[in-house]
Amino acid sequence: MHTTLLIEQPGTAGLAGGQGAVPRANGVFYRVWAPARRRLRVRIESRDGTRALPMEQVEDGYWEATDPFGRAGDLYRYVLDDVALPDPASRFQPRGVEGPSEVVDPAAFEWRRSSWRRPAWRGRVIYEMHVGAFTPEGTFASAARRLDDLVELGINTVQLMPVADFAGARNWGYDGVMPYAPARCYGRPDDLRAFVDAAHARGLAVVLDVVYNHLGPSGAVLARYAEDYFHSSKHTDWGRTLNFSEPAVRAFFVGNACMWLDEYRFDGLRLDATHAMEDDSATHIVAEIAAAARKRGAFTIAEDDRNEARVITPAGAGGWGVDGVWADDFHHSARVALTRQRASYFSSFSGRVEECVRVLRSGWLYEGQHSPHHGRARGTPARHRPPEQFVHCISNHDQVGNRPLGERLNDSVSPESYRALSMLLCLSPYTPMLFMGQEWAAGTPFVFFTDLPPDVGAGVAEGRRREFARQKAGHDARTLAAMPDPQDERAFLRSKLDWAEHARPPHAEVLALYRACLRLRAATPVFRNPPRERWAVEQVADNAFALRWRDEDGDWLLLVGLEPGLSTVPETGFVACTPGRRWRKRLASSDGLFGGDGPGGAIRFDHDRLVFPTPGAVLLREEGP
Repeated sequence: MHTTLLIEQPGTAGLAGGQGAVPRANGVFYRVWAPARRRLRVRIESRDGTRALPMEQVEDGYWEATDPFGRAGDLYRYVLDDVALPDPASRFQPRGVEGPSEVVDPAAFEWRRSSWRRPAWRGRVIYEMHVGAFTPEGTFASAARRLDDLVELGINTVQLMPVADFAGARNWGYDGVMPYAPARCYGRPDDLRAFVDAAHARGLAVVLDVVYNHLGPSGAVLARYAEDYFHSSKHTDWGRTLNFSEPAVRAFFVGNACMWLDEYRFDGLRLDATHAMEDDSATHIVAEIAAAARKRGAFTIAEDDRNEARVITPAGAGGWGVDGVWADDFHHSARVALTRQRASYFSSFSGRVEECVRVLRSGWLYEGQHSPHHGRARGTPARHRPPEQFVHCISNHDQVGNRPLGERLNDSVSPESYRALSMLLCLSPYTPMLFMGQEWAAGTPFVFFTDLPPDVGAGVAEGRRREFARQKAGHDARTLAAMPDPQDERAFLRSKLDWAEHARPPHAEVLALYRACLRLRAATPVFRNPPRERWAVEQVADNAFALRWRDEDGDWLLLVGLEPGLSTVPETGFVACTPGRRWRKRLASSDGLFGGDGPGGAIRFDHDRLVFPTPGAVLLREEGP
């Protein structure tokens, strides 16, 4: 049976982070942190009418009350010096983030998959999705109905973009202001639990993206309860910095992480922009969250652009103990190789073959050398870390949505290059992550969208225009003029996947390639995050490189040519077959089944060399004579 483990303080059993509204046998227990307030009440709307209860101040600035007539489903607000506000630890906001909070009983949900065990981090194949744009309906329930498609694709881990509630009816999720409440536009809390339960029934792990580096620009109430939630002088690019040196603030956010794991049974958490989570404490907040997750058998993934190995180094060895990290250097180098666009952070990448090889050897490119975009040295060596700790992608919500028109990589490169890079992603020794629709080269964009109050939304839209204008080397005036208004609902509607596409050419052929590669990855142990001593990567021609896996039953060789133009690879040195064996083709991105151009464009043997007429990738296996 599932055991719920919660961070608790004396007298707070059932609370995550020491705050919230918890149904108990003697009614509903309320607790909130407001250290500078002189008087608090809780105002309750129930089926029996409206009532208000005084709250008692207890230790460390917390206030408590018990409603003996309370039950799940009651609506409530805290009244602070005559100002009524929603609960910062609200489990649900049925009328929006500024409306009343709802008492939720997490123990009332009947889990069907009671025997689920959280899987190990190693071997993950991740699929990032936005709940609102994944299906036409945009709900937890409709997303659950598409899980069989992901199983058939070869995915074993679903990663949800943030679902903490936000102002308005649509958002990427990174403007969340109610960290404990699933966004009501996607469904109720039990609908999210049912989604996780349905995923587990299909053998899928589920990861939730959480944002602990800032709050959204509209609807946040934490500062109304206590200014101590925030640093007085530190800011990120997105707003005020949270004050993790304050014990109550630290408990609030560590407790939030534990709530998602305990009450919703998520298998892991993806921590947004950990480089912006400033903390001078003896134990960094990220390390504390990672330890709490590990205690529960869950894993953590960090988004951290510093390329610092300490993030993924075990806590016992002086690191933070995070299991995986987004290693965007792979995407950046590959994209520059294919597009030659070098605006903004792409200016730190050349895209040359030797650079791609360095990324594949180490997991990321920058290991302490000077980064032109950052204007300083970046990164630390990390080749000693296992390859599964590096999450690689060729698309994610940022790399699609943070373009003016939300165009996907398949809109910017040739089909041949897209298939070759897709094959490399699916088979490389690192942890692959797909962004929804990537698997069929979706024709729908994914643009930035919001539904903030008009004055706030206009400021956000103007800020994005200015930012893109500063990157004008990559975006011409016509593109900037065509950029959708993120406040316009049509931006959101255009970003929804068109599921009818994946059965039609040319999308069906790309989908067939992804399925074939991920099926092979799942069925072949040597491809599932092998240790570094089992594989190597080398440049084998002016515009081609190869990955080779050592296998006692016969080596595997993946040859990749991303650049246009004829490329030949002699069958010598690194690509030479073991004596007494020969190479047999297993998969090629140029095969007609996957949308290739037929014999003229196919990768082929020509005596003692391989010929790439166009960009492509081919997987070979050693076999006997």
